[in-house]
Amino acid sequence: MTKSPSRFLIVDYNLSRVDDVRHISTYARDHHGTAVTLIRADPTSLDAGICEEVIDLDPLRADFAEAAEQLLGHRRDEFAAGIVFSDNAVRSGAVLLERLGLRVDSAELAGGAFCKHEYRLTEAAHRRLLSAQRLLVPDFATVDSRAGLDAFAAAHPDGFVVKPAKEGNNRGVVIVRPGDDVDAAFAEVGPYVAGGVICEEILPYRREYSFDGLGQLSFVTEKVSATGRYPVEVAQILPARLNHAERSAVERAGRQVNWLVGQCDGPFHNEIKLSDDASRTAVVEPNRRPAGMKIWSLAHWVYGIDFYHRWVDAAFGDTTGQALPEPACSAATVMLGVKTDRSFSPADVTPGATPFEDAVAATAAAHRLLPHELAVKDFGWLPPVPGELHATARDNADFAAQGCVVLSAAGVDMSEVVRTLREAWLDALDACCPRAGQGPLREAIPAVPLVPTTLMEVAR
Repeated sequence: MTKSPSRFLIVDYNLSRVDDVRHISTYARDHHGTAVTLIRADPTSLDAGICEEVIDLDPLRADFAEAAEQLLGHRRDEFAAGIVFSDNAVRSGAVLLERLGLRVDSAELAGGAFCKHEYRLTEAAHRRLLSAQRLLVPDFATVDSRAGLDAFAAAHPDGFVVKPAKEGNNRGVVIVRPGDDVDAAFAEVGPYVAGGVICEEILPYRREYSFDGLGQLSFVTEKVSATGRYPVEVAQILPARLNHAERSAVERAGRQVNWLVGQCDGPFHNEIKLSDDASRTAVVEPNRRPAGMKIWSLAHWVYGIDFYHRWVDAAFGDTTGQALPEPACSAATVMLGVKTDRSFSPADVTPGATPFEDAVAATAAAHRLLPHELAVKDFGWLPPVPGELHATARDNADFAAQGCVVLSAAGVDMSEVVRTLREAWLDALDACCPRAGQGPLREAIPAVPLVPTTLMEVAR
């Protein structure tokens, strides 16, 4: 007698998403009656506590799909469904799921959702079609030497962006403007040269959004980024403040991206730039995974839909319910930094202190909101160990914490609330850190203004 399918397979995840994996596993177990098997490199005791079976295998191995199939192929009848939950595994994990006979989006096209160079090549191959849809395909090139960087700089005297070809979290992204030190820019991407570095012309549009969702269920998130040399994301706001024409342009571009990277039923997070007149768009990068910065949590609070549950259901073949209700509120995830360059650890904070709650209360008062109209939904410290943070964040590793708030008051601009909250946080953190008064470890870098992307003056 054939054994009934009884397992749900998760292929890899970034360790910062461990709570999301726990949430997914619990739902698969409780609502679909499956045990959970996880495959990832160097699994931890946390993984063993979340999943019934954990397999140590790196999805970046050239033979990952073959090795995993050798381990699981003879048990394929046990597996009812599976998902791929990391950029590193987006292609190899999809290949594995295809070999196990499980429902999954295209493995053949998945590489464009991981490798920025591969995606730009795909865009270039369809330039005529994309241009007809008013989507800009930027000039680009891979570089592996200072000479290559010089050549791209000479061809783009107005400036360009240099970034790792296969790295997320905004790490290593540097904008090079006329007169900037090219040696310094190459040194900053030096750690990524072995894995590939790509140069791109600067996208000429100021506003940036992400087209997020699952299958045909989508929403648009507004991104707030820093200006200057390091265009780090500092907040995400949902719903995005867009009129019909603007939303349509972002959605049209986002759907075109999904076609190029083979997305159909699974998740997506496509970063899109929009011209001021909403007539043209350009793609920063695609992703075939749930967005970071708690964006699916924001969607849960705003729309009342648990996208992680829907993702599991879709893996089992249930793709019903493709319409979003009207938003019930607005929500934001805010990255929280430090006032001066300094060494920081959560242990520096006075026991029992609540700097985020204090900052939210100060923000509510500044905007004349009642306490319940600006609610704390989530907060977490980011550095697991003591480290040196820059006051002007260079990437996501330069933030001390991350917090989420929900705004229920009508007529209040969430972007202004975010601005006030990030400023209030700096004072609240220092007030809770006795050691903060000892001064920074080195000379502080002057702060760079932070603005909503509706006012951005640079592109990534």
